[in-house]
Amino acid sequence: MLLAEKKHDVRLWAREPEIVESINKKHNNCVYLTDVDLPRNISAWSDLVDALKDAEVVVFATPSHTIREIAEKARPLLKGTERVVTVAKGIEMDTFMTMSQVLSQVLDGVISDDHIGVLSGPSHAEEVSRHMPTTVVSSSNSKQTSLFIQHLFMTPRFRVYVNRDIIGVEVSGAVKNIMAIAAGIGDGADLGDNAKAALITRGLAEMRRLGIKLGASQETFAGLTGVGDLIVTCTSRHSRNRNVGFRIGKGEKMKDITSSMTMVAEGVKTTRSVHLWAKSMNVNMPITEKVYQVLFEDLSPREAVHQLMTRDPKEEIIF
Repeated sequence: MLLAEKKHDVRLWAREPEIVESINKKHNNCVYLTDVDLPRNISAWSDLVDALKDAEVVVFATPSHTIREIAEKARPLLKGTERVVTVAKGIEMDTFMTMSQVLSQVLDGVISDDHIGVLSGPSHAEEVSRHMPTTVVSSSNSKQTSLFIQHLFMTPRFRVYVNRDIIGVEVSGAVKNIMAIAAGIGDGADLGDNAKAALITRGLAEMRRLGIKLGASQETFAGLTGVGDLIVTCTSRHSRNRNVGFRIGKGEKMKDITSSMTMVAEGVKTTRSVHLWAKSMNVNMPITEKVYQVLFEDLSPREAVHQLMTRDPKEEIIF
């Protein structure tokens, strides 16, 4: 919507034929954001060939676990001159790659690494689509591409800063979804505001600890993609990850929650990949570990909280 309102022609690719038909004929999305009217210069396509024809910029907005698959299908359709932007937030299982790293690997030889960038920050689509003030960052290994993304997306209601620390930006975007699940569990179990404040603060410490291990700048975690995105994802009613945690805190089982959702909660898969990644690098992430055990090992939320609260006493270490 941002790009269309700036007079760009926007082509969306979707798997679901009913969504393609709804966008093209009714100018709304019949599954997601159903009450939002889409500009007429947005069209939808079921075939990637049609969607990517003559594209100048390609934005990957699919769930993080599908980025590699979609990029592999897109690769032979690209000319090599496009700028590529990812807005997906996650860490790939097994490879432990960020989304820009996945794109760089898959598109190697077609798209220069300097033409790949990230747009990230506290930006729920429910609010962006209604022109509510939102502020995010663009990041890339290339300053020129970061500035290109900034200029492309920026509007009076959507402010974009440049942050050159792409690993810090992407680690923040992934780990905050894990903390949102934890925050939701706390809300669902009525653990109170003190617990949520502690969760957000110590979750930020885990995020920074992992990022710094990977060479990120610690200042990034005090910015929009760090504490900013962490706050909104842990507190907002729009947060799918918080909602998953809330339902777990109320006693629902994970399999029942996922089967009832139409949209992906990225934090579930990210919890598994980040937990294994942290263990492989000997990075201490106790909240992430407990969320993993609740999601995948049937640890009860109450027992997870008890185990976190009764760890050995120590000094407060931020990273």
